[in-house]
Amino acid sequence: MAGLTFVDVCSGAGGLALGLEQAGFAPRLLLDDDEVAVATLRTNRPRWNVLRSDLLDFDPAEHPESHDVDLLAAGLPRVRSTATAGRVDSGLEERLLKATVYLVHAIRPRAVLIENVPELTHSDSHEAFREFARIELDHLGYAFRWFVVDAVDFGVPQNRKHGVLVAVRRQWAEAFRPPVPTSREPMTVGAALGPSMAARGWADATRWADQADQPAPTLVGGSKNRGGADLGPTRTKKKWATMGVNAHTVGDRVPGSDFVWDPELGRENMVKLTVEQAALLQGFPATWQISGLKTARYRQVGHATPPPVGKALGLAVAEALHSGSTIFAAG
Repeated sequence: MAGLTFVDVCSGAGGLALGLEQAGFAPRLLLDDDEVAVATLRTNRPRWNVLRSDLLDFDPAEHPESHDVDLLAAGLPRVRSTATAGRVDSGLEERLLKATVYLVHAIRPRAVLIENVPELTHSDSHEAFREFARIELDHLGYAFRWFVVDAVDFGVPQNRKHGVLVAVRRQWAEAFRPPVPTSREPMTVGAALGPSMAARGWADATRWADQADQPAPTLVGGSKNRGGADLGPTRTKKKWATMGVNAHTVGDRVPGSDFVWDPELGRENMVKLTVEQAALLQGFPATWQISGLKTARYRQVGHATPPPVGKALGLAVAEALHSGSTIFAAG
């Protein structure tokens, strides 16, 4: 369906926005409060209208270009799932979720897409938000679906589940269907990163790729109050170790020709993934440039919605709006 438009809030590194662009949507406005994330967006898409603003302070009345769009999208940061207990505002996640729903009053999109942790769809800890969203969206004339998608089902070399809320105005809502998996076989870490591991002449790249024969565990970005970049909690680090990866840190570059890979000797003889490789595991194209210093760059990647997931969700919404319009016109 040509000419679809969207507003994207909490845009981060642009994973959801890029996926929506691939699905045929054009952005009217993107916003994020993080300086380096805004730099990432402007570097990769200079023509996008990117605003640096906290979602909680954003006033749509000052940005008429955000009104009357087809889709309001929000890939909200996974604050609760990635932050160390006691080091983050525990109410921030709920305030961001509610702020997105409140934007619907002013923007009045034909559809709404909110992506977050899978627990969003069923956990008792999110029950209050689900009830809040039900009341608000029903009042505004939307029907909605809660569901979970896994990035690995859409060609992303990572087991990463997403809790999704899609709300569509009632005249189009009946036509909406959640996206159907597009990948029959999961892509492995080795298949995704093998070529980059060999980029500096490392002879063992193929042997390593053969051992990294499964999708990655979920990447996490952590909070701004958390320390340096690593690939996740203890259980995740152990999973990476079975693939010969030192997950306690993020590397500056891929192995050189003289690197000795021998996981039995400990972490220092395991490979370290770079930020660029982490981005590949999130489904970003190799050409997508992430701005900032290493920890800030990795945080953007870890929080991102994989673009292939964004594309699949965008295509599902576009199909509903197209089919619903046809049905509505015929009626």
